[in-house]
Amino acid sequence: MLKAILFDLDDTLLGNSMETFIPAYFQALTRHVAHLISPERLISELMRATHAMEANDGDGPTNEETFAAAFYPAVGYEPAELKPIFERFYAEEFPKLRVLTRPRPEAHPLVEWAFERGLQVVIATNPLFPRSPIEQRLEWAGVPVTEFDYTLVTTYEDMHATKSHPAYYREILARLDRQADECLMVGDHWEWDVVQATSVGIPTYWIAGPDDTPPPFPPHRGDKRGVPVGQGTLADLWAWVRGVPGFWSEVTL
Repeated sequence: MLKAILFDLDDTLLGNSMETFIPAYFQALTRHVAHLISPERLISELMRATHAMEANDGDGPTNEETFAAAFYPAVGYEPAELKPIFERFYAEEFPKLRVLTRPRPEAHPLVEWAFERGLQVVIATNPLFPRSPIEQRLEWAGVPVTEFDYTLVTTYEDMHATKSHPAYYREILARLDRQADECLMVGDHWEWDVVQATSVGIPTYWIAGPDDTPPPFPPHRGDKRGVPVGQGTLADLWAWVRGVPGFWSEVTL
């Protein structure tokens, strides 16, 4: 029986191509701190610290702690010196990136419907960002934390792995106190949202074009359990769950 639903954020609940968004984000951030750190050095150290977070396997520090250990010594500043500058960036400059994104009209009714059915609802975005920019993107998507009391929003402050590892999903299951087959993961990224989720037994819905061909699963995950329970756009998912009587409370995935 379905008890919890996990939603990816970018290019799932919110139209937001990372190929466009991340370069613009880096450009805005480098301008904001250019008086302290050169753009080349900042990008280099941000990428190095991000790779350190991506290596987190759930057994050590939080992603934020991993980032801090890799980034601040490398740029020669204490966290207390740079954190207020980054916080000001997220308050003043990050909101300007909203124009690069597009809300998806199905996001709000789909999330609202899940809450009405008593499901635990998780925003399972890759926890490489602080809480502020994640909450801002939820607002851009029309599903803000001020309206929806999510069971969990995965941010770099409180997660100990990223979507590159099954440990990310195991940590979510532990926090929800749920079995994998009581959950559904909805996301667009084949490796992060489908392969890694199914590796711990969570059924998945792949946000993709209905005619898109999924990549093959790794050989050790190529059994029937690896096949998504559905595939399509967010609008397709919304239509599907409305068309399945008792989907949220009765269906066994």
